[in-house]
Amino acid sequence: MIARPGAARTAPGRSFFVNRGSGMLPRMARMISAPALGAARALFLLDLAVTVLAWPVALALLSDPPRADAWQGVLALLLYPAAYLVGLYSLGLYRRDALNEPRQALGRVPVAAALAALGASAVLALLTEGSSVALFAVATIGLGVAGCIARLALAALRRLGLFRRRLLIVGAGQRAWDLVWLLRREARTLAFDIALLHEPAMGEFDARLAEDPALRIFPAGTDFLDAARAFGADQIIVASDERRGLPMRALLACRTAGFPVSEYLRSLEREIGRIDIKRLELGFLVYDEGFGASLLDHALKRALDIVASLLLLALSSPFLIAATLAVKLQDGGPALYRQARVTRDGRVFRIMKLRTMRVDAERFGATWAAERDPRITRVGHFLRRTRLDELPQLFNVLRGDMSIVGPRPERPEFTQELARKLPLYEERHRMRAGLTGWAQVNYPYGASLDDARSKLSYDLYYVKNFGVLFDLLILMQTLRVVLFPGNAVR
Repeated sequence: MIARPGAARTAPGRSFFVNRGSGMLPRMARMISAPALGAARALFLLDLAVTVLAWPVALALLSDPPRADAWQGVLALLLYPAAYLVGLYSLGLYRRDALNEPRQALGRVPVAAALAALGASAVLALLTEGSSVALFAVATIGLGVAGCIARLALAALRRLGLFRRRLLIVGAGQRAWDLVWLLRREARTLAFDIALLHEPAMGEFDARLAEDPALRIFPAGTDFLDAARAFGADQIIVASDERRGLPMRALLACRTAGFPVSEYLRSLEREIGRIDIKRLELGFLVYDEGFGASLLDHALKRALDIVASLLLLALSSPFLIAATLAVKLQDGGPALYRQARVTRDGRVFRIMKLRTMRVDAERFGATWAAERDPRITRVGHFLRRTRLDELPQLFNVLRGDMSIVGPRPERPEFTQELARKLPLYEERHRMRAGLTGWAQVNYPYGASLDDARSKLSYDLYYVKNFGVLFDLLILMQTLRVVLFPGNAVR
């Protein structure tokens, strides 16, 4: 049975109202569940608190612990927790999928602890010659236990209903349906309480929203400010299909009363980390912030490319040599594979990779890679899963053809085809092609037009919000893709 759009309702057995009284408990509940303290931020704070408390205890268990008043002791006290928090982020343990699948996350916590302990021990040994096997073991076990405790604590807090956001969506048409669907699937915030406020002048009411028992729908004619206060909205999102029917004075009253008001595309970009191409309006890209990288930003990015590529080549040279020999010995063909790709401003360059397919793989012309592609060799499967075939691209980075971080380099044949079918596809060429990128760490490999459209939404977000700090965050997240690959088709 479809509920009447004009009828206010809530999900059976649930109340969408929060006591907005002045008591201590209501104030604490609002502070804890505020948008600024989402589940991911709360988990980070829990990790920080538990680690700060647990790490000194773990050090005290050593038979010969580092002295707290010595340089070695201070470095050990600070270095291991810092490396551990970076490791948790790098393995994606603050991402939505990890927060939604705590069992899988608990399995990755020991890996993060071991990698952090290994890196911190290496730095400590290099600087002070004070590292030991016992310190490494204590760090791996102690930090791993601390991470598990933090995640179990978060699960308990979530069962109490904390970290939910309350959104009042203005409009209840196709655009509002898309917003609700995407928020539930991809938003960084795990849980929302959503209410809808719709007027006939805003367009047709989407019946799918009326059928959703988890949504509260205010009657037509409800005052916007009264609805925001009654619902206790953390944010108001304008997502009406017909803009000419928007009561701007009512929205202004909400804004001046302290309720944040934002537009559909801007809110969605912030929540899901990509640009919704399906309903993109060029005016949004024209007037919104972004695309403002300076010469200094590009200079810093180039410096990061040179330093990172040289460091990675130095660390990976033994693996690169071994992989090159394996490709050569498998069938006697060339180890390196050169292919035309497109980079910044549409310039074509020759990318270098370790060959993972048969020598005659493209005797019939350029072809999209497919899952379980029969052209991939046995050695090639391993190289793709481990990303070792990408290492020669570091030389392309040093030459300036590519960057460490950027949109994936595509072949000219595919680029021309995609540019004809996907609006704004050429905008991804405002940046150099990258060895890794925002699309690569957020979307699995794919070989279809729909996959290209989804990856373009991430590429446009990266180009719009480019910064060196963003590059560093993407680099850290690349470790998760390397250690836990989902699909190695390319």
